[in-house]
Amino acid sequence: MSNQNIAVRTVIFSMLGNVALATIKFLAGIFGNSYALIADGIESVVDIFASILVLVGLRYAHRPADENHPYGHGKAEPLITFLVVAFLILSAATIAYQAIQHIRIPHELPKSFTLWVLAGIIIWKEASYQIVIRRSKKINSDSLKAEAWHHRSDAITSVAAFIGISMALYLGEGYEVADDYAALVAVVFIVYNCYKIFRPALAEVMDENNHEDMIEEIRKIAIQVKGVKGTEKCFVRKAGMDYHVDLHALVEGHLTVREGHDISHVLKDRLQKEMPEIGHLLIHIEPY
Repeated sequence: MSNQNIAVRTVIFSMLGNVALATIKFLAGIFGNSYALIADGIESVVDIFASILVLVGLRYAHRPADENHPYGHGKAEPLITFLVVAFLILSAATIAYQAIQHIRIPHELPKSFTLWVLAGIIIWKEASYQIVIRRSKKINSDSLKAEAWHHRSDAITSVAAFIGISMALYLGEGYEVADDYAALVAVVFIVYNCYKIFRPALAEVMDENNHEDMIEEIRKIAIQVKGVKGTEKCFVRKAGMDYHVDLHALVEGHLTVREGHDISHVLKDRLQKEMPEIGHLLIHIEPY
């Protein structure tokens, strides 16, 4: 299965899960007098729209290179990640505002059955996080990492809600707002996760050369190619699920242009065979 198919199926899995959970959260929150659960539901609805964005972005990012985009369309993926982060921040602000409003207005204690609902949600969301984060690492997708952190932030929100409802039920009348304070705590975690999602995507857009392990592997493979005496500059930048590489290879200075050209082609084929994550590869021949 191609990386694109893995990514698309993973996002659809997340989206369908969020549709089901948003419905459960809203129903349990309304009938169980729990704003923390309703806040959780709001986040899940935002996650659904974010998943749709990720899906559109993944399909666009994997369009082949063309005349206007010789390096492909991979940069669309971090740009979509920025939009996902904006959606998360919007949901955090909405949850915070509504929680503060509920703190000011007296309301009933949450129902005890909401704890069972939350326990199931926590288990499901953490399991979803583990599934999606493994796939994101497998195919080097920042968008899928953002999708995974949606699940983790949702699990954290649910844990905060579980603690808040437990306190409200255990301490009784006068502590109804524990549920709402739990929603505010969850907002802090959501904003922190936004940063964790945003930073790698920004690094990709800015072409940060922070791929030391990959550069070391490229150098190891290069010197195994006959005629390559060593390597000099090696720059790596990420675009979507692919990596674009500029490599300076050292060969004997007395070789003809054709001989140097042939060595560069052998080196290019070897690197792309052993490291399929490399997309565009430019090799510059230098005299040893």
